Amino acid sequence: MTAITASAPGKFVILGEHAVVYGEPAIALAINRRLTLTVARDTEMRLNDEPTDINSSPHLKNILSRYDMIPVSVRSDSRIPAGSGLGSSAALSVAFSAAMRAMNGRSHDLKEIAREAFEAEYFAQGRGSPMDTSASAHGMGVALNMPGGKPLWSLNKNGHSWDVAGIDVPKMTFVIGYTGIRAATGPLVEKVRKYKDGNGFAADIVGEIGRITLEGMDAIRRDDAVRLGSLMTKDHKLLSILGVSCKELNKLVDASLPYSYGAKLTGSGGGGSMVALTDNPERVCDAILSRGGSPFVVSTGVEGVTVSTRRE
Repeated sequence: MTAITASAPGKFVILGEHAVVYGEPAIALAINRRLTLTVARDTEMRLNDEPTDINSSPHLKNILSRYDMIPVSVRSDSRIPAGSGLGSSAALSVAFSAAMRAMNGRSHDLKEIAREAFEAEYFAQGRGSPMDTSASAHGMGVALNMPGGKPLWSLNKNGHSWDVAGIDVPKMTFVIGYTGIRAATGPLVEKVRKYKDGNGFAADIVGEIGRITLEGMDAIRRDDAVRLGSLMTKDHKLLSILGVSCKELNKLVDASLPYSYGAKLTGSGGGGSMVALTDNPERVCDAILSRGGSPFVVSTGVEGVTVSTRRE
């Protein structure tokens, strides 16, 4: 029996989450925390060696629908905390898409993998952007709707369009602080949509997040950690106004700021994780621990989805 192993990285968002859903720019970096799937044909659907109802795994179901719902066994090993804002579901969708493409003799086309994974994310959540899946598929760093990047691909959905570009990632140290609270992305994205559609002030905030992200891209290009950190903190305040932060995230952000250039929630919010840009990761980790969070230092500049095949 042939088994396909696919590995995809998680990510964090420096700037632009939530606003990117509405076509504003955003920046995400792949990190050295990965999800690995081993996939093989089977007589029934299995997840980690147990029979499973595919309807309970909407991401996998959507991707399987592109391959005539072939029964497969899937074994998963993830180093990305679920619901942490670090792209665990995107990494799952990207890895599964890459594995199914390999199993069916299709090319390892990163654009198509990112697109298939985005469709799976959209199917599962009802709304979103291709930022997470693009970062996981491509690796390194990606920017959406950002002038002056290295064009990778364009994706469209329901009247929204995103141009995805690769970016050079300067050497920077980040600390992730995980609240331990799993927060589903879909309801938070919907919360922002209702606020934006019914309130001009919220729409202005979305636009301001977009402008901050453009400034942040310039700071990254100039390797200006001071400016980038300041913009991260400002972005966190705007996201808090949109109602997607929480007291646990705010505590971790506030605790890390004395030892950081800046800090903010990352991902959809409501729990999950925050990220701090720092030259003093030990002090930041200690501060996050003192406020009840789980810290870990992450490396950037990592490769995207990989695939290997073996006989079992």
